[in-house]
Amino acid sequence: MRRSEISVSTGRRRVVEITAEVRAFAAGSGGDGIVTVFVPHATCGVALMETGSGSEVDLEELLGRVFPRDDRYRHRHGSTGHGGDHLVPALISPSVTIPVADGELLLGTWQSVVLVDPNEDNPDRTVVLSFVP
Repeated sequence: MRRSEISVSTGRRRVVEITAEVRAFAAGSGGDGIVTVFVPHATCGVALMETGSGSEVDLEELLGRVFPRDDRYRHRHGSTGHGGDHLVPALISPSVTIPVADGELLLGTWQSVVLVDPNEDNPDRTVVLSFVP
């Protein structure tokens, strides 16, 4: 297994595309296998979705409706609404696995890899990439 870590600064963005970084990692394999993209954080997820068409904003708005930024959560440390951030990985997995052929990700035409992170308290994230032939 080959492994690497990348750092992602989300700033105030809830959805950050990381496809280019994952592609570059897969290209280094030069072979067939699988890439796993994993975020070791309690408030993040990784998803495959279309980007550049407004879907990122739609997902951000959906997260705001499903996890309102208010004080309804029992988990109460951090900024108001942070308890909802901790529920995100239950709905958006903290990992995805993507097949690789000849060092190329086998993503569909409109699929991109995104980090989903509603947590405004910590904008610096680590993403672990693993390749298994």
